[in-house]
Amino acid sequence: MLVDAEQMRAVKETLHVSTAPTTVVCREDEQNRILDFCKKCVKQEKAGSLYICGCPGTGKSLSMEKVKEILINWTNEEDIQPPDILSINCTSLANTTEIFSKILGQNHPQKKHNRSTSSLQLLHNLYSQKQPPGSKMILIIADELDYLITKDRAVLHDLFMLTTMPFSKCILLGIANAIDLADRFIPKLQSLNCKPKVITFRAYSKDQIITILQERLRALPYVVFQPQAVELCARRVAAASGDMRKALSVCRSAIEMLEAERRDPIGNLSLPPSVKSQDQQKPGVCDMMTIQVNNMVRIDHVAAALSKTFKSPVVETIQSLPQHQQIILCSAVKFFRGGKKDTTLGELNKSYVDVCKSTSIPPVGIVELSNMCRVLDDQGILKLGQSREDKLRRVTLKVDGADIVFALQGVRFFRNCLQ
Repeated sequence: MLVDAEQMRAVKETLHVSTAPTTVVCREDEQNRILDFCKKCVKQEKAGSLYICGCPGTGKSLSMEKVKEILINWTNEEDIQPPDILSINCTSLANTTEIFSKILGQNHPQKKHNRSTSSLQLLHNLYSQKQPPGSKMILIIADELDYLITKDRAVLHDLFMLTTMPFSKCILLGIANAIDLADRFIPKLQSLNCKPKVITFRAYSKDQIITILQERLRALPYVVFQPQAVELCARRVAAASGDMRKALSVCRSAIEMLEAERRDPIGNLSLPPSVKSQDQQKPGVCDMMTIQVNNMVRIDHVAAALSKTFKSPVVETIQSLPQHQQIILCSAVKFFRGGKKDTTLGELNKSYVDVCKSTSIPPVGIVELSNMCRVLDDQGILKLGQSREDKLRRVTLKVDGADIVFALQGVRFFRNCLQ
């Protein structure tokens, strides 16, 4: 558990997107495919190109750093001449054609060139003739490749075509966020006989996000997050985007909320008044277990951090509802966990009454419950069927139960009910 500010700082540093982990988990297959491609090109001294795509936060750039490291170690072990490595973030180029002068500079760093001849033409001249013995291969890693797209896509085509020239020494790895970019420019490259191989980084799944977070936190000598808190973060991020950077951001935000709570333990809990009074009446509530829990990132911290990160109209609507309407939704979620898709208002009422009794909150009658369900129907949260008797009306959830859990998880009263 976290006990001091120094530990808090260490955890936030561990979870920072700029902190590169020692091992890149959940991307072993993609890394091996890229590495095998690079090894083959280096060993055979043969040019080639790869197009690596995937949404932001799916481990592309991180994997490339690992590939570079392993490739250099491999060349040393095999006593093979290592390639020169040129890493370019295309967003940093003054103009799209500047990429060719950077490649040329890597090939001939000392040589001055005639300004009347373009860098691309000089590269064409260079790769059209046999290279001197001992000439190095050059591994070009072009990140944010999307920025090279011009109206006629000439720069993109010219870049990949460098790998097809008779004496080319280029190994090109183009990285882009756009999944469909390959579909847009590969047909033209195919007609030019320089179609690259494509490796796609899929969005991270819930289980992969959990594994990556656990791997980062394993190095710390203390427990930081409740397991349920990590799972909630992973489930929500995976459902929204699968962006690992978002998951790290949410976890860091949750740490900051724990810090704020420790500075102001009274003002940071959003509880119904009746529940607050109950907690205050219970003897021994601050026992050792409670102290431990209060020094860890809990599910309510993560829920609040997720709310800041993923603003959802449904979640915001549920969070703004009156307490009894929230209890109805909480009761419905619990009732439908058994796999049922709908129920009667009478059965929902029984679940609602049980939740109220468990927290000493007086329940409303069946008529008032029916009226509140009608309001929830108007808001598109519940679907309320027709019947002569209120208790026989069919009730169905029209929103994802996970959104209801997410919306109510930050309140201890509901969190206990939904566990």
